[in-house]
Amino acid sequence: MIRRFDPTLYLVTDPELARGRVLRDVVAAAVRGGVTLVQLRDKQADGRALLEQARALKTMLDPLGVPLLVNDRADVAHAAAAGCHVGQTDLPTEMVRAILGPFAILGISLDQPDQVRDIDGDLVDYVAYGPFAATATKTDAGGPIGANGLAAVRKQTMLPLIAIGGIDARNVAEAVRAGADGIAVVSAIMAADDPEAAARELRAAIDAAKAEVEKAL
Repeated sequence: MIRRFDPTLYLVTDPELARGRVLRDVVAAAVRGGVTLVQLRDKQADGRALLEQARALKTMLDPLGVPLLVNDRADVAHAAAAGCHVGQTDLPTEMVRAILGPFAILGISLDQPDQVRDIDGDLVDYVAYGPFAATATKTDAGGPIGANGLAAVRKQTMLPLIAIGGIDARNVAEAVRAGADGIAVVSAIMAADDPEAAARELRAAIDAAKAEVEKAL
């Protein structure tokens, strides 16, 4: 089954970076600036609080045509009628898909390029790999993979490939040239003085890089 979505600019939330602002307001501003996909990630929230956040965000995002995913918690994602993003130590993708049903978006993070070979493209809709560059947002993410690491995954899968970690307007073109279909960011938007302007700058840089790649083909 094809689950359609636009991975171009993917916002991963982090309430600790929101500087006291209401999460819904930051996400709304980011979407106005060009974000196409949103992942709710809040490691400190319990299940009920996470579900309330997910439902509030989905109510806002659905009319805008922007999908919502929930990090790790397939149960919360299902309850909120949202998608889910999992890592290598979370529930296996076949179990997550069984919980979500056939229509929800499911993405998975890679720790190593070769892990992409074990992914079932009938279950999973995209893969994310990083950190592309040095980042302080996820302290256990390992060293930067750079363009070569991203390209190694690109050669092994036809699934949409999301680059994440340490990406901003200065290096986004490098990630696109390495094969990224989408760019996931956390602090570049969540911690920005103006999330809408930050998203708009990133989106413009991504669109320009994609146009450059297509022109070169």
